[in-house]
Order: sequence, then C-alpha cells, then structure tokens
Amino acid sequence: MISLRDTIGGLSWEPSGTEWADYDTNTSYGADATASKERLVADLVAQTSGETVWDLGANTGRFSRIAAAAGRSVVAFDIDPAAVERNYRALRAEGREDILPLVMDLADPSPGLGWAHAERASLTDRAPADTALALALIHHLAIGRNIPLPAIAEQLARFTPQLIIEFVPRDDPMVRQLLATREDVFADYTPDGFRAAFAPVFETVVEAPVEGSSRTLTLFRRR
Repeated sequence: MISLRDTIGGLSWEPSGTEWADYDTNTSYGADATASKERLVADLVAQTSGETVWDLGANTGRFSRIAAAAGRSVVAFDIDPAAVERNYRALRAEGREDILPLVMDLADPSPGLGWAHAERASLTDRAPADTALALALIHHLAIGRNIPLPAIAEQLARFTPQLIIEFVPRDDPMVRQLLATREDVFADYTPDGFRAAFAPVFETVVEAPVEGSSRTLTLFRRR
C-alpha cells in the first residue's frame, strides 16, 4: 500500500498535446477581438440574474473568470482533459473556490448512475443553471459532432433559462478547419439558420458583433 501511494505520488503530468489544450491562446482573431469579446461577455453576464453559471466549452477558463468576477458561482466544463487540468492548477494557485473545472463531453454527457440510475443524477437532471455560456462551442457540436442546430437549442434550453452563445460563421478559420476533413452537409449552418433553430425555444434579448471578427454574441432567454 505504501509502495502504491509512493508510486502515485511521484507521478507527474504536463497537461499539453491534446486537441484543444491551447485553444484559448490559438484563436482565429487578434487581441482587439479578444478584448471586444471579453467586454461583451461581461456586459451580457451583467444583464442576467441568478447565482450559478455553467461555462460550456470553458477551455482554460478565461470567460469563467469573467462570470465569477460578476459574483457568480461557475462550473467550467470542457471535453479536453489538458485544458481542464490547466484551469484546475491555475485556480488552485490563485486560491479560488468560485470556479469548478470538470471534464465533460456535451455530446455524450454524464448519465444517471448507481442503483436505478438514481444515486448520481445525470447532467440534465442537475440543471438548470441560472445562466450558461456557450462560447466558441456551437460549431464543434453542429459540424464536429453532426448535431442538428434545433437539437442543440433544445438541449441548451434544458440546461438554462438564460444563454449567452457565440455564433462562429463559416468563413471563420476554425469552422473551415472542421469542414476541411468532412463533407459539407451543413446547409443550415448560417446566421439565419442559427436564429431559426433557436427561435422556438429562446427569445433574443441582445445580439452584438465581436469587433474585429465575423462572430456574434447573443443573449437568449428561454421562452
């Protein structure tokens, strides 16, 4: 037992080399657009109410920290374990307890587990969060995971009544990167297609461009 403990205690992992570990610094836009996006997220979070925020696709937590600065308790989900580990280590170094980083695949989220699937609730059953952030996420779900836009809207509506979401259009390098390795069968992946898919379950409160990019941020409220 002591030997096993010593072995585990001596293990060290440098969290890098996974697909999205450097995503928050390797973006498709420059410093001005990043600053614009940060200002917009702060402004839109200030227009929401409640105490809890789910940051869906949080990466290393840049925007989780903006939500936390507004006094919210944040759960920061990401599919990439290296990004989550970096976020966790940074939060520990900062001595913070207002952000909880977790590994989660939103296209295959945690189910109900245990006896009768009731001992530990599924992700959907743990909802709703008061607000959710879905920044630089929708193209990964719609194109990367082939999930129809209306299905994405319906699931996000189960997660939260207030949604701040970023639409990343086709001309963005990150979307072109996804489309480079698959047949383009995503005819409805357009700004109008996005709005039409979300309109049945959400009403638009604010839609604003991210300056210096072709992206937009929208604050939705569930109908």
